Order: sequence, then structure tokens, then C-alpha cells
Amino acid sequence: MPDRPLPPGKLPPDLLARFLRDYAHRDPRLIVPATPGEDAAVIDFGGRCLVAKTDPVTFATDAIGYYAVHINANDIAAMGAQPRFFLATVLLPAGDATAAAAEAIFRSLRQAADSLGVLLCGGHTEVTDAVRQPVVVGQMLGEAAPRELVRSSGLRPGDALILTKGLAIEATAIIAREKRAALLDRGLPAELLDRGARFLYDPGISVVRDARVATAAGRVRAMHDPTEGGVATGLAEMAAASAVGLRIQGQALVLAQETQRLCAAYGLDPLGAISSGALLIGCAAADAGAIVAALKSAGITATCIGHACSPDHGLQLCWDDQSVEMPRFTADELTRLPPD
Repeated sequence: MPDRPLPPGKLPPDLLARFLRDYAHRDPRLIVPATPGEDAAVIDFGGRCLVAKTDPVTFATDAIGYYAVHINANDIAAMGAQPRFFLATVLLPAGDATAAAAEAIFRSLRQAADSLGVLLCGGHTEVTDAVRQPVVVGQMLGEAAPRELVRSSGLRPGDALILTKGLAIEATAIIAREKRAALLDRGLPAELLDRGARFLYDPGISVVRDARVATAAGRVRAMHDPTEGGVATGLAEMAAASAVGLRIQGQALVLAQETQRLCAAYGLDPLGAISSGALLIGCAAADAGAIVAALKSAGITATCIGHACSPDHGLQLCWDDQSVEMPRFTADELTRLPPD
């Protein structure tokens, strides 16, 4: 068969799984090696664990440093760890890069790091013809005691699933910020775009606090930070990592009015749109009420959206008495946004 071009977004899951199986290292000190569905690597440092993650920001151009710090910190927090140190590779497009633009990125990196108590400690900067817009690749290092670690692969049949904040939080902010002029031309009200743009900060794209509150309130078995491909892809990754099926109640999935209208403007499905800011939490069913209550008490929207079941059930999205297969997204819905 011909070697066809890959679509934008994450590598297809089967292809990624093969690459990691064939080329990633395994070692006794790698408590969590490179594994599909896991948010970060975990390395045994003798009594403490180093939790390491790298992730780029490629959709956004506005506040790109803020995105980079928080999306990497989220993956550390989803492992039950505390983000500590951040490195950034900043790539700026030749011909458009200015000192003021570079400084704005550094300023936003520092502000975001300070908000989490993270130290900005190194990285690399470059002006290059290889990119058409600024790209920041972040590397976050965190730490945890072995007993504090949480994995995406810890779900068991019968466990409850909780979602914080809702669908497509990051996508809402990106659309409102990156497509403002086009949406104003199409008649969308400025007030709606202002509210959508504020999703970057409120409800916000960080889940560090969500993870901390949840793990303190009950028996959390698994957590996952749904990013590219949205909550639907995050759920599929959790299910695959844990070898379970899922029954998700569609009416429990929180969808803000701003998200609904901005996604509808471009015909995007919020289930498959980048969702940093939401946290998927798998927990003992008996503890779900206490965890949801603790999150709400902390001012974090949280709903119980379903439960894990045996793998033969697959991934089901249920509405009243009907159920359908959970939609699958080969690429994030934001890749369908038209160019400016």
C-alpha cells in the first residue's frame, strides 16, 4: 500500500502504539514509560518520582506562553504530581519576528509560571523559516511520592467518571481570540466573543487545582487531561489505557452557551475540540459524590458523567433510553477552522 500523508493532529492511535512499542525504551526506573493514553513519564528517583512532560502549542498565537505553561502543568497534575520546573523551546517565524513579540512570549511564560509556583529554568529560542507562526514547545518537570501517583490506566469496571468545567474550554478561547474579526463580520456580538476569550482564564485552561482537590477528597483511580481531539478522544484514551468500556451520559456533559455558539459558527463538534481546562477523573463509585461536592465547594464545576464497564461494552454515549457509539475524531475539530 502507498505511504499516504498523515492527517493533522495526533498520530493515529494504532500507529503511535506501534512506534512506542518498537522504539521507546523500557527500564526498571521508568515507573510509567512512554505509553498511549498516559499523560507523562514517571521516573524513580529513590523515594521521590520525577514526572516529565513535553507538549507544544500550535493552534494559538495569542497568549501562547500562557497556554504552553498550563497545558504542560496539566499533564503533570493529572498524574497526581506537583509541577515544579519549566523549559521552553520558542520558535519564531523568519520575517515576522520582532524583539517586542519575543518579549511578549517570555513575559507570558513568566506570568503563567509564577501563577503556579513553577520555575522557568531554561530552553531554546530560534528565528526560523520552519514555522509560519510562533510555536512554543514546553517541557514541564514535576515531582510526587510514589503513593501519590495517578495513572490514566487505573480505571476499573464500576468506577465513576467525573468531568470538570465542560467541553471545549480551550477551543472556545482560541476561536474567540483568533477569529474575532471574522466572527464580528459574520454578525456575532462582541459581548459573546469577549466572554469566549475570557475562557482562557475563567473557567480557565488549568486543571492543577482540580486534580489537587479531587485527590484529597476521595479514592481517585485515574485522571486524564483531554487536549487535542477533545473530551471524546480523552475518554477513548482512558478506556484504551485501562482496557475498559465506558457508558457516558450525554446530558451530563456540560456545554457552555459560548462554546456552543462559537463551535456552531464553524460547524465544529465540541466533543472533538481541544479541551484543556477540563479534567477527566475516574474514582471509586462510592466516593464520586464527595469528590464532586469538594470540587463544587472549591468553585470548580463538576458533574458525574458516567461509569466504566467491561471492555465488551465499547464506548457508549447515552441519551435517555438510547445509546450510540462515542464519536471518534481522527483530528481535532479546530483543524477544520478556515485560514484567515
